[in-house]
Amino acid sequence: MTSLLDLCEQYFGARDFYEVLKISRKATDKQVKKAYHQLSLLVHPDRVEEDIKAEATEKFKVLGRIYSILSDSEKRKIYDQSGQYDEESEEVMMRNWADYWKSLFKKISVEDINNYEKNYKGSEIEIKDLKRAYMDSKGDMDYILETVPFTSCDDEPRLHSIIQGLIEKGEVPEYKAFTEENDKKKQRRKRKWAKEAEEAERLEKMLKIENEENAAANDLALAIQSRNEARASQSDKFFDSLIDKYANMAGKSTKKKNSSAMKTVKTAKSTKRTKRKT
Repeated sequence: MTSLLDLCEQYFGARDFYEVLKISRKATDKQVKKAYHQLSLLVHPDRVEEDIKAEATEKFKVLGRIYSILSDSEKRKIYDQSGQYDEESEEVMMRNWADYWKSLFKKISVEDINNYEKNYKGSEIEIKDLKRAYMDSKGDMDYILETVPFTSCDDEPRLHSIIQGLIEKGEVPEYKAFTEENDKKKQRRKRKWAKEAEEAERLEKMLKIENEENAAANDLALAIQSRNEARASQSDKFFDSLIDKYANMAGKSTKKKNSSAMKTVKTAKSTKRTKRKT
């Protein structure tokens, strides 16, 4: 069996658990969990294309095994001191990593995302992300809008103002790609965002229609099931009534036959007595 260190090097290019998660050895438990969450999201089997799902699954398992070690105080202490870890732990090897992942991180709702967006915009975190994107791209606004969360062409004036302020304060250098961006590039970017927004709206409508159709189909299925159950109940009652009816008729017929037989017996006895007297 391939060792965990070999798998780390194969899939992440590093044999050190902290390097794989891109954190320092002094990282807190919260920072370890956050790093694991962010990295595992990128390779979660349910979030990748079908053609890379197999490799993503293996990466996901490796990250899970790393986190199971670094999140355990005793195991982490041993690893930090000696670089050793429990490779053959049944708990680790047999774990369902998808279920384990779900148990660690709650499902994010649309409301959670909306609330985070409200708190994110204008925050120190957004400014930090904006500075990093600006520096990494040397002022390319296309890259900035694609990298910084919750941004679109509608946010350009606000982002432009923030970056300009950072330039004036000397916190970031001035790049011509930003200060002298030509109008053609701006218009091309706006057309691209408008097209993507239109496509997103179309997909949202299709999803809404599909959900409504599924709901209608479910309602119809429930109605049919309910009607069939009602019919079955009626059939049972009908057959029960037939059984009762013919059972009663059979009883009456038997009584009539018994009554006729008694009359015949009585008549025969009366005839015998008459003959004897004669």
